[in-house]
Amino acid sequence: MRILIVLFIVIGLKGFSQESKEFNLYKKLYPNASSVRLNQDTEITIKLEAQNINITQEFSEEDLYLNEGANLNSKRALHFSSFFELENVEASSFTYDDGKYKEIEVKDFKQKDELNQSFYDDTKSLNFIFPNLKKGSKSVLNYSENVKNPRFLSSFYFGDFQPIINNKITIIADKNINLSFIEFNTDSLKIDFKKEEKRNNIIYTWEAKNIGEYKYEPNTPTYKKILPHIVPIITSYKSNNTNINLANKVSDLYQWYYSLIKDINKEDADEDLVKLVNELIANKPNDLEKVKAIYYWTQKNIKYIAFEYALGGFIPRQANEVFQKKYGDCKDNSSILYKMLDIAGIKGHLTWIGTRSLPYSYNQVPTPIVDNHMILSYIDNENTYFLDATGRYVPIDYPTPFIQGKEALISNGDSNYIIKKIPIVPAIKNAVIDTTTINLVDENLVGKTKVEISGYNKVDCFNYLENATTNDKIKTFYNETLQKGNNKFLIESLTETNKFDYEKNLIVDYDFNINGYAKKLGDEIYVNLNLILDLLSYKTKEDRKNEIEYDHTNYCNYTTVLNIPEGYTIEYVPSNVTLSNNYISSNISYKVENNTIIYNHTYSLNFINLKLNEQKEVNTLIKKTEKAYKEVVILKKI
Repeated sequence: MRILIVLFIVIGLKGFSQESKEFNLYKKLYPNASSVRLNQDTEITIKLEAQNINITQEFSEEDLYLNEGANLNSKRALHFSSFFELENVEASSFTYDDGKYKEIEVKDFKQKDELNQSFYDDTKSLNFIFPNLKKGSKSVLNYSENVKNPRFLSSFYFGDFQPIINNKITIIADKNINLSFIEFNTDSLKIDFKKEEKRNNIIYTWEAKNIGEYKYEPNTPTYKKILPHIVPIITSYKSNNTNINLANKVSDLYQWYYSLIKDINKEDADEDLVKLVNELIANKPNDLEKVKAIYYWTQKNIKYIAFEYALGGFIPRQANEVFQKKYGDCKDNSSILYKMLDIAGIKGHLTWIGTRSLPYSYNQVPTPIVDNHMILSYIDNENTYFLDATGRYVPIDYPTPFIQGKEALISNGDSNYIIKKIPIVPAIKNAVIDTTTINLVDENLVGKTKVEISGYNKVDCFNYLENATTNDKIKTFYNETLQKGNNKFLIESLTETNKFDYEKNLIVDYDFNINGYAKKLGDEIYVNLNLILDLLSYKTKEDRKNEIEYDHTNYCNYTTVLNIPEGYTIEYVPSNVTLSNNYISSNISYKVENNTIIYNHTYSLNFINLKLNEQKEVNTLIKKTEKAYKEVVILKKI
């Protein structure tokens, strides 16, 4: 027996020895984390040499893996471009065995192109795999990069979606280089900052320790709104006793942008392009109608493809080239729109903008990291139309949804610009108006519906339907999108009106049935007329930690007319419910008229972003609506 006990102790100790002291420490401190970053060290050196600013960024990362999912972190990629040249990449795995770590170096690195951005489309990635990662393993990654344009100095982050034990950022800058630092989401962190001068350099140091993991959640606006970070900006530098502004204010950014576009479209327009424009605008009564015709043609006929190199990611192609190739990126679409309007005798304005993934304003951060997109603005008296031809089926009075609420930097000559905030489209313009008549056949619902869809809801439908090439795919789409009652809902036949029309609402008329939806008990029939419960999808979890974002506002109006079957009378009709706050309204009403019960549910969602306290207010109202959803109409046999 003693031999067995000793053997169990030895086996236990041996098993325990497979886990390092630091593993046991951090597994206890962060029991729900899959990994921790033990050390994150960033050193940025900024030198002024012969009127040129040279920037080197060095990064060091050491991670410890705390569960069996460690191998899911094996694949890694480092991104680089002509603006960020990657150098000196070293990577290793460390497996813990017999009381010590054993290093396994990464030997195989593979480079590939990344073709999914709007501006920095010469981006490439260096891909590799950390070998043999498992519970208790560590990985170490060291690399450096040269920043080729001082306007693209990288942001640095203090937190991540894993805990960080030690995080240190050091900037060593020539004393003739002036910097500013803009902080985001850092209020809750204890950051030790130091600034000192040594020889001809100023050294800035930030250190933060034991930073807990940030929670990733669906529909979070952007990680830049969650993770604490600092944006460093080289505002100016002194050369030959002259102070040179680089990114001190918005006018500096605009002057650089304008230098990149000032020479586009100087050549004569392609004869066929001129002919096309004249055909498009013929018999149009005013400039706005001419702009519409040109804008919609561009959306339909210029395919969005982005592939650029270096400053080509910022300089639009010539309109003639875009017209001949029939494709381009956001800048190229804006270039051909600009030229086509010019041919029509109408002034357009090239416009820079950041999508909603970038939470910065131009005055906050007057550098190229503030935006990642280009559109064209058309100003008609007091109205400004934001034309983004990369969007499909977007009407002229709607911006593309991902730029709502963002600032636009509108070019207005060599030294003039306008900053305008793009409006958020009101809910009523993104409407779904559904009118349904239903009859009871035993316990089955048999109905007819006319649904009218507008705004971004219509655009979403069109984008899907464009690729729905068969009747089966079309019917499947509508069965899923327009579902009523439960999953037994089935559309029998349908007709579409105004399909793919930019200006008119999409109208779908269809016949449907829902088998077994009503319930007969004795001489009574129970019917829940709340056939569409999509408002519930906006209720967020009570323990949510982050702001939430939606593509657009929404307005829905659902009317259902129940024909009372012969031989029955109304026993019970639920009470009306009217609810509203600053963000949402929801109204449910019942009306008895002739031999029908007319049910109506109207709701309006007047937000695209909700902070935590706002989510709670919305949840409270939705919970009350959810209670009303359970109410049923009772019919009694005469």
